[in-house]
Amino acid sequence: MLKLRDSLVKSSTLGWSASDPCQWSHVGCTDNRVDRIQIGHQNLQGTLPPELRNLTQLTRFEVMSNNLTGPLPSLSGLSSLQVLLLHTNSFSSIPPDFFTGMTSLTSVSLDANPFESWEIPESLKDATSLKEFSANDANVAGKIPEFFNDDVFSGLESLHLAFNYLEGEFPLNFSGSAMRSLWLNSQKSNSRLNGTVSVLQNMTSLTEIWLHGNSFTGPLPDFSGMISLEDLSLRDNSLTGVVPPSLGNISTLRVVNFTNNKLQGPTPKFADRVSVDMIPGTNNFCFDKPGVACDATVNVLLSVAENFGYPASLADSWKGNDPCSSDTWKGIACAGKDILVINLKKAGLTGTISSDFSLISTLQELFLSDNMLTVEYAGNPDIGKNGSIYPPPGTPGITPGSPSGTGGDSDGSGNKNLATGKIVGSVIGVVCGLCLAGLGLFFYNRKQKRSSKVQSPNMMIIHPRHSGDQAAVKITAAESIANIGAQSFTDSVGTSDIHVVRTENMVISIQVLRNVTNNFSEENILGRGGFGTVYKGELHDGTKIAVKRMESGVVSEKGLAEFMSEIAMSFQMSCFTTQPNPDPMHVMTCSTFGSEGKHLMRPSLRTACILLLGSAGCTSTRKHSVRQLIPTINLDEETLGSISTVAELAGHCTAREPYQRPDMGHVVNVLSSLIEIWKPAEPDSDDMYGIDFETPLPEVLLKWQAFDGSSSSFPPSGDNTQTSIPTRPSGFAESFTSADGR
Repeated sequence: MLKLRDSLVKSSTLGWSASDPCQWSHVGCTDNRVDRIQIGHQNLQGTLPPELRNLTQLTRFEVMSNNLTGPLPSLSGLSSLQVLLLHTNSFSSIPPDFFTGMTSLTSVSLDANPFESWEIPESLKDATSLKEFSANDANVAGKIPEFFNDDVFSGLESLHLAFNYLEGEFPLNFSGSAMRSLWLNSQKSNSRLNGTVSVLQNMTSLTEIWLHGNSFTGPLPDFSGMISLEDLSLRDNSLTGVVPPSLGNISTLRVVNFTNNKLQGPTPKFADRVSVDMIPGTNNFCFDKPGVACDATVNVLLSVAENFGYPASLADSWKGNDPCSSDTWKGIACAGKDILVINLKKAGLTGTISSDFSLISTLQELFLSDNMLTVEYAGNPDIGKNGSIYPPPGTPGITPGSPSGTGGDSDGSGNKNLATGKIVGSVIGVVCGLCLAGLGLFFYNRKQKRSSKVQSPNMMIIHPRHSGDQAAVKITAAESIANIGAQSFTDSVGTSDIHVVRTENMVISIQVLRNVTNNFSEENILGRGGFGTVYKGELHDGTKIAVKRMESGVVSEKGLAEFMSEIAMSFQMSCFTTQPNPDPMHVMTCSTFGSEGKHLMRPSLRTACILLLGSAGCTSTRKHSVRQLIPTINLDEETLGSISTVAELAGHCTAREPYQRPDMGHVVNVLSSLIEIWKPAEPDSDDMYGIDFETPLPEVLLKWQAFDGSSSSFPPSGDNTQTSIPTRPSGFAESFTSADGR
């Protein structure tokens, strides 16, 4: 005790002058042994001596709210010490063995000390009688120790560690703790405390929860078991999902702070007795007004998100009360108020695929590939049949829905090669129109390196029923096709079948085609050809498409063969037939292969590409008209001349009368003369489509035909093929004018 008196400045104000410390003020003794030192709030300065550990009968040591400095001495071995109040001083450090042997310690307060960065030491585990531990604003770093649990501290009621540098997640061992007050708010570390707060629902004794000013994510827990909760402060985090109704049912609740989160669904309404901090516009609620219900469709989408754990990536955009009002709802595509497509590929999703998807009756396509999702097979007897899930359930090492569980789309029929024959004039017009736009962009950028191409990812498609139970759906996991050949499969849906031929990663049902063309309305017609009508449309991702619908009245053996020939020569396409509707469909996207393709045989240019389909056949092909078609590109005379040649050819290919249109031989003859100009300055040997720009165009065409397994009307040898190309056909016009347009 003399050492303590000598180490304190202004100790004379305490009146410690007697020879017996048991006679000193603020000091208590039992059996002539010091067991209490209570000198808090005395404006003392100085340090604490290491000899304090010799006061083995000490039960209370209080020096709070002074100006004491220096390191704390180790108090290890003070097995009788129960209360230790050191807060609001200027102590510089705390030794790791400070709490060793303090088996009777019940209350510790270390708040507001500028300690060097430290972690709560393992020696605290000796204090098994601990009820209160407080170290707010004490420069505590690292993670919250796992030993703050019921097994070590069965009587712990209060844990206060606010305004420190803690990081990491809630310890799972908090579950079942009897704590009543938990302060972990306002951490100052870079990542702060993070992860979910789901453990709270098993801490049912809590009356006070302060977690504000951190980086907690995910949904709020179920509060139904917290019957004594009074104060809940969760503001300034990144919490998502719907506020559980169970929170509003707690009769003891007095304070709620929710401002600055990503909470969704209806704004919760609390009783008048509750003081609420929930500034409008600082969350993602449907409405700012409390108690207003969300739209039914929004509720369904949020229930779907619940199975994914309410991810922040969706909470950032799934806000408000109308998923179809704007493009803010990530992955949602609508027609009017009807949700047609949900595309959540590569969204970083975990959890399970919700059966509530089936509640969206208008949903036609669902893409969930490249996530870490699982599929619940119970209650879904069709999953796994007809190749709809590959590998099948139970395959070792494969989790359904995971990236490793990629799908196949063949029903055993294998690849379907389409016969190649004479190309009809209307499709030539489409091809040449695309070529015209592509050439302009190509010549403008021919000095630049072609961009690399990436194979399309896997996908998952959901097919709606066409009859029977309208709420039923079938999920198909499909793998993208790396080559150009088409693959087909048939899925049984209700009493009608959908037959889909797919290339690359595009699969479109007849229902989607009806929607994007407004049920093949007159206002969407681009033109009419020998075998049907061409309609314009736009897919949910903004891709512009042209859909050629072959009229059922012209479906003959010859007509169908020639229609299929169109498809065989149009590589970026998908073809669809459906029963009972027998009309074949031919769909083309506005893009081409090779060097030209990357510039579009962009979204801002897709519309221009579609317009060319209609304008190539009705616009005079003089050079000034060609300039009008591609006004944004500066062309020299050589480039303009080449494009004009192609434009002239496109005009002939779309002539009104069939006999005025050239055959494919003449088209190749004209285009072959431009091959040296077309050839890129820096050919890319890694072109994913395998096009060799050193090879003459006729030979490239022969390779494509051979790849498709089709016959060719061109000579098989490599000798001067142009000498065998048919010349201008009889009746072929010398020049093309708008009067010849179809």
